Amino acid sequence: MACLKTFPYLHRSRSLIGFGSLFCSPRLSCSPHRRLFATPSSASSSSSLLNSAGMAAVSIVEHVVLFKVRDSTELSKIDAMMSGLQSLASLDVVTHLTAGPILRHRSEAASAAGFTHLLHCRYRSKDDLATYSGHPSHVAVVKELVLPISDDIMAVDWVVDLDGPVLPPPGSAMRLTLAKPKEGAAAELIETLGKVKVSAPAAVTQVSFGENFSPARAKGYGVGLLTFFRSLEALDAMDAGQKDLVDSVKEKVRPLLESFIVLDFVLPPPTAANL
Repeated sequence: MACLKTFPYLHRSRSLIGFGSLFCSPRLSCSPHRRLFATPSSASSSSSLLNSAGMAAVSIVEHVVLFKVRDSTELSKIDAMMSGLQSLASLDVVTHLTAGPILRHRSEAASAAGFTHLLHCRYRSKDDLATYSGHPSHVAVVKELVLPISDDIMAVDWVVDLDGPVLPPPGSAMRLTLAKPKEGAAAELIETLGKVKVSAPAAVTQVSFGENFSPARAKGYGVGLLTFFRSLEALDAMDAGQKDLVDSVKEKVRPLLESFIVLDFVLPPPTAANL
């Protein structure tokens, strides 16, 4: 786990509509940060897992961590934490790792929680995630670099049969939705998301969702959803064109929910060392 801080974002703050916008509140917009991007990394062995059209889906474990970094944190400490985060990408069990500032809070619960940064990783199995979590390098980064400057941390994990590339392209826009289902409604919510995935607009390049299997760290949020777009511009373009579709889905989904966190994130470009 890790997080970082950024300079103020200069991206647009239009409301975003489309698959993955099912729960968001259009009036909510940006989250302030100090530095533009964190650096994405991935294990070199991960290229063998890339999917393409017509190939069987790959079973992947999604791992998403949200951080609330203390406002008073010195940039030198953030830089040190960043270096520690990037070093974890070299672990054999890490298939994909990217981190950076949260671009926009898209729900009232997200704004209230005040998370500032996001980490997204992918693994081949739950065992690989467990190995990563217990690895001495990971433990050291968390203990020495993350916890001292974080006011809050939450995480969700789920398994998905993933269509498309295991490595999301740099520059992709990603919407994260964490849902807290009402009692007994998780299965119905998962079923509904599966139906919606089939009708996802062409601008959506990948959808991943599932039931969280790490409840101790999830603050009651039992379902995770990641929706990827080619770019932030593509996500923005969903605003007018798909509003009717999204509104119809919201009517089906929201009665199943107690609360939902919705955040936007843009995958940063690779550094020269990773080109």
